[in-house]
Amino acid sequence: MEGDKAASGGGGLVLLNCFVSPFGNRVRIALKRKGLPYEEQPQNLADKSPLLLSSNPVHAKVPVLLVGGKSVCESLVILEFIDDAFSGEGEPLLPAAPCARSHARFWASYVDTKLPECAARVWRSPKGAAAVVEEGKKDLVAVLKTLEAELGAKPYFAGDALGYVDVALVPFAPWFLTYEKFGGFSVAAECPALAAWAARCARENECVAQSLPEPEHVFQFVCGMRKMFGLD
Repeated sequence: MEGDKAASGGGGLVLLNCFVSPFGNRVRIALKRKGLPYEEQPQNLADKSPLLLSSNPVHAKVPVLLVGGKSVCESLVILEFIDDAFSGEGEPLLPAAPCARSHARFWASYVDTKLPECAARVWRSPKGAAAVVEEGKKDLVAVLKTLEAELGAKPYFAGDALGYVDVALVPFAPWFLTYEKFGGFSVAAECPALAAWAARCARENECVAQSLPEPEHVFQFVCGMRKMFGLD
């Protein structure tokens, strides 16, 4: 298989990913946006492959981008690697101006620092932990509102075109349905501009539309995980 050849030292790009991972799907978007051919090797995170464990021995998680057999780990690091290593391909993710680059990095870091933790309290809390879910929902809505305020009236976070912060955040959009079902709220009602932004990203950017799972598939995956971990 071509992916195996690249993983063992060939010159291709191989993405180790799980189809619902917002972190891995950031990398999908970036690769497609740059027009880079790659092989994707799906990973079962309940039974991690030797390739994943050897490629990311510190965290043992997706995504990992294998480049000529060498590993690049952590999704935001991978995005910057793609931007730097393939600067002549497609449009850049990060802006050229140092202040603008720092601003984009700040908000991408905000997404990773704030959103997954409070979202997990909504969908990973055991049945009966209503207070934990409610507090998680409150914090999650606050994070989304903060991001919506940063977006403001702009089409995208950096202005008129899809950029680094958009790519960092939009893979969480397919998870909104799951947050809503377990948290008992509506993202569109709480943050209408952010919901419209998410729809715009997919509607106007083929690289986004082709890279994200269906929200219902994410929800069914999460339901299966909850059963496996005895949370229901």
